[in-house]
Amino acid sequence: MNICVLDGYALNPGDLSWSELIQIGEIAIYDRTPEELIVERAVNAEIVLTNKTPLSRGTLDCLPKLKYIGVLATGFDVVDIQAAKERGIVVTNIPAYGTESVAQMVFALILEHCNHVQRHSDAVMDGQWGKNPDWCFWNYPLVELAGKTIGIIGLGRIGLQTARIASAFGMHILAYGNHHREMDLPNFQWCDLNELMRLSDVVSLHCPLTKETEGIINSENLSMMKPTAIIINTSRGKLVNNKDLADALNTGKIGGAGLDVLAVEPPEDSNPLLHAKNCIITPHIAWATKEARTKLLDIAVENIKAFIDSNPKNVIQ
Repeated sequence: MNICVLDGYALNPGDLSWSELIQIGEIAIYDRTPEELIVERAVNAEIVLTNKTPLSRGTLDCLPKLKYIGVLATGFDVVDIQAAKERGIVVTNIPAYGTESVAQMVFALILEHCNHVQRHSDAVMDGQWGKNPDWCFWNYPLVELAGKTIGIIGLGRIGLQTARIASAFGMHILAYGNHHREMDLPNFQWCDLNELMRLSDVVSLHCPLTKETEGIINSENLSMMKPTAIIINTSRGKLVNNKDLADALNTGKIGGAGLDVLAVEPPEDSNPLLHAKNCIITPHIAWATKEARTKLLDIAVENIKAFIDSNPKNVIQ
């Protein structure tokens, strides 16, 4: 099999091994591929792996040997699925590799808002503790999570893991989603979106991006939130209306936000969230622990082997 990896750098910047993939066939691995070089690099490939490099209908029409596309992520909007289907190209994704890592990042963002660890460490290194007349000091309010309420929008794998961690912190859990089921968690209940927004001290987003969920966080429901509440988004950037969230932060309608994803990545300088009050933004790294990336690569190899064995799995219909 002739294999082409179009953008392997994010998955493997050098700390993982491509050896399992190399054993499958002849392989070309590129760190990044600009759109104008996709066809040139992949024209002879039977298998193409992509993370964020787009594979449009026009591009697929220029890849006559292509039989399989492996998306090195859960989201697959970089591929024209309908065009692939018409050409008989199998497309797979990696649905469950970063559950624990992403849920961990949710609480890294929450705890930074509650304890301001980096800011207090910076203050100490700046000499503020050494100059203080007391044995301790804090520059920002400190918040305990026990007894607080977290609202989880979308209770799939990552949402559920987030709920489990929240339960360990002693939080009350509200959830909003399409499929209600019995949950073996203390202090848990399903509710509608407006109730979740009104009652939650933390709102964490874990739903897919669809026509229905795009802009699900907007001025209308942000106005329902507690002035101390925070928004956490480790899911999809377009779930949040940038301007509405920035306005809510800057006017004190809510207390803060922790975002690992933005609507446009990398962000444009004009994104109002870059300058909003009490807004922590990390560069889409919730998925990127070495452990999660190792799982991702292992599953990608398993997907290819299953395809070669005529029993493909994780196929996008």
